[in-house]
Order: sequence, then structure tokens, then C-alpha cells
Amino acid sequence: MTRLLPAILLILLLLLASLFVGVSHVSIATLTGSGEGGHALRVLVVSRIPRTLALFLSGAGLAIAGTIMQMLARNRFVEPSTAGTVESASLGILCVMLVAPGTPVLGKMLAASAFALAGTALFLRILRQVPLRSVLLVPLIGIMLGGVIGAITTFLAYRYDLLQSLGAWTTGDFSGVLMGRYELLWLNLFFTAVAYFAADRFTVAGMGEDFTTNLGLSYRRVVSLGLVIVSLVTAVVVTTVGAIPFLGLVVPNLVSMMMGDNMRRSLPWIALTGAGLVLVCDIVGRLVIHPYEIPIGTVFGVVGSVFFLYLLFRKRSRVA
Repeated sequence: MTRLLPAILLILLLLLASLFVGVSHVSIATLTGSGEGGHALRVLVVSRIPRTLALFLSGAGLAIAGTIMQMLARNRFVEPSTAGTVESASLGILCVMLVAPGTPVLGKMLAASAFALAGTALFLRILRQVPLRSVLLVPLIGIMLGGVIGAITTFLAYRYDLLQSLGAWTTGDFSGVLMGRYELLWLNLFFTAVAYFAADRFTVAGMGEDFTTNLGLSYRRVVSLGLVIVSLVTAVVVTTVGAIPFLGLVVPNLVSMMMGDNMRRSLPWIALTGAGLVLVCDIVGRLVIHPYEIPIGTVFGVVGSVFFLYLLFRKRSRVA
């Protein structure tokens, strides 16, 4: 806990900075002043606090979901956006929009969760049929599966004039987060707690089915629990703020380089690092072309792509 204190203090500073960065001028002076104090306080309560909490919960949740995915697939390059999970969740939301447009957000989240669960299970099923578990072949299969599902989703969206709505689900953007439109993300906190209590089981499952069975654990139950957590976290984030690519890939690898693969020990660091990176990228996106914003999906897409390439070349150099 003592080692976590500096990281917690850094996250608190980022949370504070996120509250005071944006188009509307909100500062200690405006909040305590008599002139614009009411407007600044309203912006803070209705927009800035919900947005900051959404950033924290999304970052922590997706980072942990990526960690579980990597444990289950036994591959460092797998995460929800490279395993077809995000595309499956988007397809689920689109199907709800086509069949029952008036469905509340909770209904869309449940449908997205069901599709994400099916897509992730299909990905793991395909992996079992691959004779050579190459390090680079596994994420390639996931990207191809996601491409097929994404193509079907795009065709349906184009056919029924929903391409604009689809863009909102596939590009992470927190600019529209307001009070009353982000509360589903609190579920990520619950899933994070479940993942922490089951961390040892996921670590054992990451060593293979035979090893898990020999230790007296049910491999299928552990995998099913992991799939449910990954699918629900992904669906909640995609439904609320859209997809943030590579977050679940970058954070677990960064933490693993520093702390190793003990999931229970590294899980708090993974959650804090995920939340911190999302906060930093969102603040950068708000400052680069101020007063306009760059969606966090774009900012983190650049960061994640560079880190993904670094991991690829690092792995290839080791193999060579």
C-alpha cells in the first residue's frame, strides 16, 4: 500500500486537473466569486465531475478487462479491441437500434454484453482450432475476426442510415458525458472487485487447462467468469463513451514489465495506470486544439499503435 501512495497522489492530481480543463472557464476563483460562481458550479457538477469519474472508471475497467483477456488467451497482444469484443458489442447496440430504437441505455448495454460475450467466446473457440499458437498469429486472428464483424456492422449501419450513430460507438469520446449519462460505468468498479478476488484463479488459468485442472480448479468456470467480466466491462464502456483502442493492451504490458505477471499484486497498479493514461490523453485532447477537442479514441489510438509496434519489434528482436 505504501508503494501505491505516490501513484494514488498522482491520480488525484490528474483528477483535479481534469475538473478545471475545458471550454468553460472553471477555476477556484470563478467557483468562489459572486459573478459567474453559479454557472461555474453548474458546469462542474453537471459536466466536469461526471466526465472525470467516467474517465477514471473507463480506464481502470478496460485495463483490467485487457489483463483478463491476455490471461485467458495466454497472449500479450490480445485485448478487447484486438479480439473482436468491441466490434461485437457495437453490433449488439446496432441490432437493438434496428429492432427496438426506444430501448433504454440499460437494455442496449445488456444486448451489447450478450454480443460481446458471444464474439469473445467465438474468438477463444477459433484459437483452440489453431494448431500453431504463434505469438503474432493470435492477435492477427482477433483483428481479422473483428474486421469481419465490423464490416457486417458497417454494412447494416449504412443500409439503415445509422453510420453517424455507429461512429459514436467506435470512437471513444467523453465530451458528451453529463450527469445521468455515465452512471452505468460504476458497474466497472464492481467488476474490478470481482476480478481482484478471482485474480489467483485467472493467474492459474493463464498457465493452461491441464495445469488448472491438476490444481483442482474448473478451467471452464474460470474462463466463463473472465469472459463475462470482459464482455460486461467492454459493453458498458462502448455503450457509454465508445471504444478506446489498445488501452487493454498497453497498460497490462507496461505494468508487467515493471512488476511481473502476479495478477493479484499488479491489479491495483493496472487499474491506476489505466485510469491515469486515460486522464492524461483526455487532457491532452482538450488542450491541443483548444477550444475544440480531439476524441480520446483518436489520441489513445496513436499512443496505443506506437506501443503496439514497439512490442512487436521488441518481441521479434528477442525471437531473433
